[in-house]
Amino acid sequence: MRNLRWMRAFWRRLTSGSYRLYFGLCSIPTTTQGDPMTTLTPAEQTNRSTTFFQDDFTAGLIHRTFTKSMGFDEEDMRKPVIGICNTYSELNNCHAHFPQLVEAVKRGVWQAGGFPLEFPTISLGEIYLTPSSMLWRNLAAMDTEEMIRGNPIDGVVLLTGCDKTTPAALMGAASADIPSLLVSGGPMLNGNWRGQMLGACTDCRRLSDEFRAGKLTPGQYAEVEDNLVRSHGHCMVMGTASTMNSVTEALGMALPGNGAIPAVDSRRLRLAEQSGRRIVGMVAEGLRPSLILTREALENAITLLCAIGGSTNAVVHLPALAGRLGIPLPLDLFDEISRRTPLIANLRPSGKYQMEDLFYAGGIPAVLKQLLPLLHGDVLTVTGRSLAENVADAEIHNPDVIRTLETALDSQGGLSIVRGNLAPDGAVIKHAAATPRLLQHRGRAVVFTSIPDLQARYGDPELDVTPDDILVLQNAGPIGGPGMPEVGNLPIPTKLLKQGVRDMVRISDARMSGTAYGTIVLHVAPESAIGGPLALVRDGDEIELDLENRRLHLHVSDDELARRRAEWQPPVPHYSRGYGKLFLDSIMQAPEGMDFGFLLGADPALAEHQPKF
Repeated sequence: MRNLRWMRAFWRRLTSGSYRLYFGLCSIPTTTQGDPMTTLTPAEQTNRSTTFFQDDFTAGLIHRTFTKSMGFDEEDMRKPVIGICNTYSELNNCHAHFPQLVEAVKRGVWQAGGFPLEFPTISLGEIYLTPSSMLWRNLAAMDTEEMIRGNPIDGVVLLTGCDKTTPAALMGAASADIPSLLVSGGPMLNGNWRGQMLGACTDCRRLSDEFRAGKLTPGQYAEVEDNLVRSHGHCMVMGTASTMNSVTEALGMALPGNGAIPAVDSRRLRLAEQSGRRIVGMVAEGLRPSLILTREALENAITLLCAIGGSTNAVVHLPALAGRLGIPLPLDLFDEISRRTPLIANLRPSGKYQMEDLFYAGGIPAVLKQLLPLLHGDVLTVTGRSLAENVADAEIHNPDVIRTLETALDSQGGLSIVRGNLAPDGAVIKHAAATPRLLQHRGRAVVFTSIPDLQARYGDPELDVTPDDILVLQNAGPIGGPGMPEVGNLPIPTKLLKQGVRDMVRISDARMSGTAYGTIVLHVAPESAIGGPLALVRDGDEIELDLENRRLHLHVSDDELARRRAEWQPPVPHYSRGYGKLFLDSIMQAPEGMDFGFLLGADPALAEHQPKF
């Protein structure tokens, strides 16, 4: 860490005043037309693309002639090559506008003297992928890293949006460690139905429950369907996509404003263009993720997460990113930071506003400015300036949407970590979106042994369940799910919905969408599929949730648990071949970030001559 701090300080000296002018770090070196073998400037020699395009022999010939076939010439190939990592797909509705974003980034790259080349990676659309897009987050991270590593790329702009694409891109870029900058697609516009502001998919769940309870007619339900999602972009509440794209600003890996500009706002295109210009400067400056993504930057990200009532999914994604950097990020750090961080963003599902409102109120820069007393403000960012410098001029335009530290919605952040004999390695609860009276609760367990078991029985009118019971779902974690699907917000049994019940304590080793709400304990570790204590819970067992003391306890004797453990059998694996088997064989548990063990640590992509003969 001391060496990283020294490197960052040295970089700051180089990029300021006379040093900046002397080394020419703000501009791209002038190139000459004609012979591709013309002597290169020292700055050009540092580019990875140089080894691809300026080689004297067969490799250089092949790279140049095939590039010319696309209509480019020698002058283009002398510029820094900027990869545009595009997660667009027609199977990912949230990314429908990405072709426009690509063109905006390209304009910026050309303006700054770079050579933009777009490339695709896996697109993880949350809406369609089954059983969970999380199953493929690591594959997407590998795809991103290897595309960067294997191609003549000097810097990369990461185009992301729907929620797993953002952590996947950050993980891949951190491992490859070339100059990288993230641009998200932005949130969709607010939904509106009969004067009600609607948010996907917080209101997907709320209004589906009302329909199941008989409170909405089929005609009204159809109207909701037509009015809920009315533009492209990711979910407009503080779900996982909004969380991770906001957190990227706190990490210093995106330009200010990235988190909240609506997808359809022209300022999103302008941000993309500015990012295209900036990445060229980052290449010239040698500004890599390893200089930005420090322990302090990760702590800033957790602080913002807690202050905005962000998604519990970030408690999995941030440790995964930290693992790529070789930085320990223990689960209890989230709780420690949450205890000292007020909740200041009044956003659904923990508050009453949505991302469009947050943008008009000042966006993430305004939130970060309020949090500066709690942040490491001197950390370096992709702008070449500190985080504090980035947000110095930010203002709050609506004090009900963005509160100050003095007028916070809550004195603590939105997340808590609980432990006990039911979760010895920890579990997470988004208490800001919970029912307060249920945060201290003891009740009888109603156990569902798998996701299919839950699907088959929650609507049963004869189900033995009361409002004071605790719903437990087993075998829905990283291995048991598989992929730890977003089913932790177990549906309220239909018979209770009709009685007016809208929340219960629910416990599982699964995740839940950041758009979801309720008194829900998630990520119970170790998971039940590997024999964690959750696997030993039986119908009728008493469970106690004590949030104040951060305790989750199963009131069953040690002797009885030992007897049950001796009888326990692991479930049959979901996969016997392909990527699914690689996933099951390599996946780590939730507190460790659910990454593959063999992907831990960075392996910087270097300028290397290509073996073509």
